[in-house]
Amino acid sequence: MPRAPALRLVPVAGMCWATAGASALVPAAAHWIALALWAIVASTTLAVLILSDGTRSLPRPAQHPQPLRMPRHALRRILVVAVLAAAASAAAASHVAWAQPARASIADLAIDGGRAVEVRAQVVGKVERRADGTLSFDARTSQIAIGAETHAADVDVTVRVAGDDVDRLRQLDVGAAVDARGTAAPGRPAERSAMVLWASRGVDVVRPPEGLTAVAADLRHGLLRAVAGLPGMGAGLVPGLAVGDTSLVSPTLDTAMKAASLSHLTAVSGANCALVVGIAFALAAACGASRGGRVVCGLVVLVGFVVLVTPEPSVVRAAAMAAIAMLAVLLGRAGVGIALLSTAVTVLLIADPWLAASLGFALSAAATAALLLCARPLAAGLAHHVPRPLALAVAMPLAAQLACGPLLILIEPTVPVYGVIANLLAGPAAPVATVLGLAACAAAPLPWLQSGLAALAWVPASWIAATATTTAVLPGGALPWLEGWPGAVALAILGLAIGLVVVRGRGASRIQRLARAGSVCLVAVVTGAALGAGALTSIAGRWTLPADWAVLACDVGQGDAVLLRSAGATALIDTGPAPEPLAACLSRAGIERIDLLVLTHYDLDHIGGLAAVRGRVGSVLHGPGDAEGKAQIAALTAQGARATEASAGLTGSLGEARWRVLWPKPDSRAFPVGNDASVVVDVRGGGIPPTLALGDLSASPQRVLTASGALAPPYAIVKVAHHGSADQDAELYLAAQPAVALVTVGIDNDYDHPRSETLTILDTVGARIVRTDQDGAIALWSSDGAVAIWRERGG
Repeated sequence: MPRAPALRLVPVAGMCWATAGASALVPAAAHWIALALWAIVASTTLAVLILSDGTRSLPRPAQHPQPLRMPRHALRRILVVAVLAAAASAAAASHVAWAQPARASIADLAIDGGRAVEVRAQVVGKVERRADGTLSFDARTSQIAIGAETHAADVDVTVRVAGDDVDRLRQLDVGAAVDARGTAAPGRPAERSAMVLWASRGVDVVRPPEGLTAVAADLRHGLLRAVAGLPGMGAGLVPGLAVGDTSLVSPTLDTAMKAASLSHLTAVSGANCALVVGIAFALAAACGASRGGRVVCGLVVLVGFVVLVTPEPSVVRAAAMAAIAMLAVLLGRAGVGIALLSTAVTVLLIADPWLAASLGFALSAAATAALLLCARPLAAGLAHHVPRPLALAVAMPLAAQLACGPLLILIEPTVPVYGVIANLLAGPAAPVATVLGLAACAAAPLPWLQSGLAALAWVPASWIAATATTTAVLPGGALPWLEGWPGAVALAILGLAIGLVVVRGRGASRIQRLARAGSVCLVAVVTGAALGAGALTSIAGRWTLPADWAVLACDVGQGDAVLLRSAGATALIDTGPAPEPLAACLSRAGIERIDLLVLTHYDLDHIGGLAAVRGRVGSVLHGPGDAEGKAQIAALTAQGARATEASAGLTGSLGEARWRVLWPKPDSRAFPVGNDASVVVDVRGGGIPPTLALGDLSASPQRVLTASGALAPPYAIVKVAHHGSADQDAELYLAAQPAVALVTVGIDNDYDHPRSETLTILDTVGARIVRTDQDGAIALWSSDGAVAIWRERGG
């Protein structure tokens, strides 16, 4: 454990983090918070100075010299820490207060309400593909145009756009200047972006990246080209391990990496920074450089690495920590890890207070702190039962998982069972793949050398990919857990109990022995409860569902996965964003085989769970797709499924029910792929109430569908299009006459689905609205001429 002096900066970082988060969450109060804290700094500093003068001038009593001096020194140390904490917190609050007028001016522009907005901005963040297939990136605006009015604005904005709507997509990278057009809404207070722009009218790259950013972009693209011809999933992992570019990671592998708790390997983290700086130090030392020369070399390489991989929260945190460590080396003072981490966190929160609300930043800091504080005690405890090298190897991923687990619960309420084992197996391969991948990236001027190094990096990357995919399909890989903050707190308590069980202190007091015994009982009880909950969502799950259900909307988050059942035959419309929640739903419903799989389109929130049904599908009904979509269909047919491309007029049977395709039209060229080419099906009979599933169809094709006369109202159930987005045609729902409107949507999703405009439409037509974000899984069936509804949350 670190000594007390090394821990003195922890409260400084903690108070700064809390203040930054509070100021960002309530920006209107930031200036008052800053003023109050600066007043505390001034008064506390004065107290320290008075106390210091008093200590120097205080006469030493003859009989009791120490009791008078030591309390003063101790008090002075406490006050110094308090001054530092208050000053850092005041600086973070001041930053928020300073930025607030510009952020508030965005709200004054009245950009929401569906008004057309155009921004000129420079890309400052990595361009990433989201779960629904769209691209997202952070940018810094220079001007915002609303109608004929143009306003100068220097604020952060998040842009979301479909890849097909980007002009010169290959040049869209960090440093590029862009014009983005669409609709917008003010950003959430705790987020750095003052505005979120949905660029439905496209993004034009006005100027590609220049200077260092252009060089970095070219190096990243060169690495992507070097691995493009390599086989298997490992090829897509090489750029992720080396430079954090996950564009080649397939949805299947991405899901498997998350399920196996290996997703941190595809995001550049502190380990990468430490590795790069260590190599730079070693090379500089081998060349005979002085201590100062080694530090300068390390700093230059570190800055270049951050530019290369783009400044993500974890990279910035790790880079700041490495820079502070090198400063300690230059000054000849050995840095203590937890003090360096605290300093790095404090500096970064002052520079960017909105990091306080970044889950990635919190995960990075938590994992680093756990490794610094807990890995050694855990290894010592495990060494009583296994060889010491194995104990140390297990302790590191165990410490990281215990620390990060509560935060990950906020994303997905499941606990990965095999995460430690997967990290134990894949961990040694990560640095090898990283070094070789970076070498391949730097070897861009020599294509033959770059190809060879990329092929070498492919070997350990393939091992990591194989570990992830194998671990992800093991039975019982994810235990269900409580959602939200209650689940995070509960898992944190359980993690503390597990730590107390593993760690064995010498000469433990009676209280410590009682705490350890209580921890053993808690771990046993929670493990039993978790196994019981797992049984309810699998083997015994079917006992919790109504026996007569005909339509079952699975709760898979922000995505679609709807089951239909007739006379022992089962259809599944889309698979949701990930295989784990879909697999749990199928297991709970007792579904072993899918007779008909309908893939409406190929966005990740509709096909991301395909791994859960591969090898279990009889027929696939799918819409038109691009190369990625065709590859997914080919993978299903390779495992025995029969594939048919859907077009309006196609019909078939499901048990005693009949299905009919209403969209897309076979000759439709206006909506060739994507949301507007979603397969729309009408299913009815054989116990299934008349059901209309609209996929992600937007308002324009909805109007065409309504005008075609293909609808057969009234419908008992309408699966609302695109998770209840605002892009709906009210006339379609008026024509469909739904009794029940089913909205498949995730809790607290980034799109504010379902939108209030859509809910108003559904209320107007008299539909009863059921939502998976509020109701959980939803079962529906015919009962006495009406639709019976069962909701997981509410009955």
